Amino acid sequence: MTQQDLPPLPDAPPPAPAPVMPAPFPPQVAVPGRRMNPAVAGMIGLALGAGIVGGVWAISAAGTGDPGTFTLEGSFDLTDDVVSDGGDGCQGRYDSGYDDIAEGTSVTVYGAGGEVVATGALGDSKEDEDGTCTFAVAVDGVPKGERFYKVEVSHRGTVQLTAEEAENGELAASLG
Repeated sequence: MTQQDLPPLPDAPPPAPAPVMPAPFPPQVAVPGRRMNPAVAGMIGLALGAGIVGGVWAISAAGTGDPGTFTLEGSFDLTDDVVSDGGDGCQGRYDSGYDDIAEGTSVTVYGAGGEVVATGALGDSKEDEDGTCTFAVAVDGVPKGERFYKVEVSHRGTVQLTAEEAENGELAASLG
């Protein structure tokens, strides 16, 4: 072959080939398959529904209380210098030395080691015909597991209860 047999060269180089762009999404290919048996689909739905309902039930049944705690309940009586609180309840007379005893007065629960384990307040009160003012006591969140508990109303000293008495709501304290 001679140089004369070769075709002439172009004046400019040929343009670069355009890049090949991939498709934005792979093409959807129909894959032959079987449909799920309606009975199997129903069983799966039933199992999922039961699981969800059971979970919601377990959470709501547990409530806000910790299973390792209890509510210490009972009563506290003020036997001297009782007056009406201006409503349906009663309290200690303001100039008697018992003026710190009223609905809302602090109740402190101590564990066997002397540490504060829970706090609350005196609840509703009612004066009986003998002039005694009885307050409801309910202290939430007292941890189980102590050998005994001590309960103090205001700063008036403690009353000791066995763990069984405390958990059974047998607090019965008085002042006056």
